[in-house]
Amino acid sequence: MAERACVKRLQKEYRALCKDPVSHVVARPSPNDILEWHYVLEGSEGTPFAGGYYYGKIKFPPEYPYKPPGITMITPNGRFMTQKKICLSMSDFHPELWNPMWSVSSILTGLLSFMMDNSPTTGSVNTTVDEKQRYAKESLAFNCKNPTFRKLFPEYVEKYNKQCALEQMSVESPQEDLKPEAEKLVNSSGEDDKRVDTQKGRRNKKQPLPAWMMLLLISVFGMIMALPLLQL
Repeated sequence: MAERACVKRLQKEYRALCKDPVSHVVARPSPNDILEWHYVLEGSEGTPFAGGYYYGKIKFPPEYPYKPPGITMITPNGRFMTQKKICLSMSDFHPELWNPMWSVSSILTGLLSFMMDNSPTTGSVNTTVDEKQRYAKESLAFNCKNPTFRKLFPEYVEKYNKQCALEQMSVESPQEDLKPEAEKLVNSSGEDDKRVDTQKGRRNKKQPLPAWMMLLLISVFGMIMALPLLQL
């Protein structure tokens, strides 16, 4: 059970975060446990983490702020192992370095800064820039599968839904644009066929009579003309 001083301190810090948000950092306590906080770090521009949303937890001891918290990350990120405690000077890996003046905002700002670095530590991993960028692109979709994340961070769920809607529109729009063109091609093809058929009919109508028929007609005409002479 949290000590009274711990509860008052965490409540005060939450009010401070609500009043004066920290850039690229969002943190909220669990509704059922003031000692468990959930956070989201937004990847900084100009880094492989740009566009990423990294969800994790901070577990405070009942003696906070006189003892440091444990920090874990849930979202695959290419920098830290998931579901494993991260070694920081502000975490329970180094209680001897802990300063009671540090707060949730300073802890998460320090974590974000350390995330952009490449220094190895307990709980860190080595990945390529391409891998980090892929994790960043997939991070929001991954987070939105988590029921706790959806409950505590509805604004990010809304952001994800809007992204999905825009992607769906971009997929459908080119197909819609092609429909009129396809119809034009079909219609023009039909019209061309009609023109070709008409031209063929005209050509058929204009074809001259065969030579043998012309000779037959001339012969018959000649015999008719010769009948009066034969009667004389």
